[in-house]
Amino acid sequence: MKPPAKPASQFLQLPHNKMRIHYSELGSATASPVIFLQGSGPGASGWLNFRYNAQYFADQGFRVIIPDLPGFGDSDKPDLDYTLDYFVGVVTEFADLLDLGQFALVGNSLGGAVSLGLTLAQPQRVTHLILMGCGGLEDQITYFQKMPGIQAMTKVPLGSPDFTPAYLKQVLQLIVHDPKHITDELITERFRILQTQNPAVFKRMVIPNITARLGEIRCPVLGFWGAQDRFCPISGAETLVTHCPDAQVITLSQCGHWVMIEHADLFNQRCVEFLRGKKTQGQAA
Repeated sequence: MKPPAKPASQFLQLPHNKMRIHYSELGSATASPVIFLQGSGPGASGWLNFRYNAQYFADQGFRVIIPDLPGFGDSDKPDLDYTLDYFVGVVTEFADLLDLGQFALVGNSLGGAVSLGLTLAQPQRVTHLILMGCGGLEDQITYFQKMPGIQAMTKVPLGSPDFTPAYLKQVLQLIVHDPKHITDELITERFRILQTQNPAVFKRMVIPNITARLGEIRCPVLGFWGAQDRFCPISGAETLVTHCPDAQVITLSQCGHWVMIEHADLFNQRCVEFLRGKKTQGQAA
């Protein structure tokens, strides 16, 4: 499937965090807002994570807002500690400047951990939480020692001459079950972004295990997980439904880390049903 054209770039200067956030927006400004937060990785960006989902959500009557997290995409890439509190603070200020009182969150991987952190910090503002291959549900050492995707992603440092487009392709093929999703066009755009990234976003990223606090989340949670996820273990699906008071998780056998790309139609439909308050018929972990 050919990806849709990227919307016009927009930028927002955050005075408190002293950085500029790049974002894309679709849909009516008066519609219910949904903020999409992308995962980590070399060359990652919000639009590349959610380009097969954004227009569907907008067509279904939602305001779609897709920022690039700091250190990724075309947002600023400062040299600092990329902690969960830092990411949450940036996204909160971003939402404040857009005058978003309440909103739903959609988060993949790192974006899932940030979504959880923001929901815990601002529980009155998050109406729904959608998570795919969510981070922050294991101790950080587990991800780096047991997950082959993260091991490959961090094996060759950013800026090294060995981090070529060919190597980037090898890493990204670990993200999916079906390598057809790793197109030459995707490699070209991610390599462009990769060349601008600050190595600190990987070397100095610290995301804690949030499992013990999941019981505090009161908004409804919809999770997705692929059985072939090589970045975040599928045990996280059970963690969500065991610890969150109102959660359901859809697991898919022929899927890796990118449910929203590998199974875009299913993902889009189930998410919109969830946001409208309809019960989905997924397989709960």
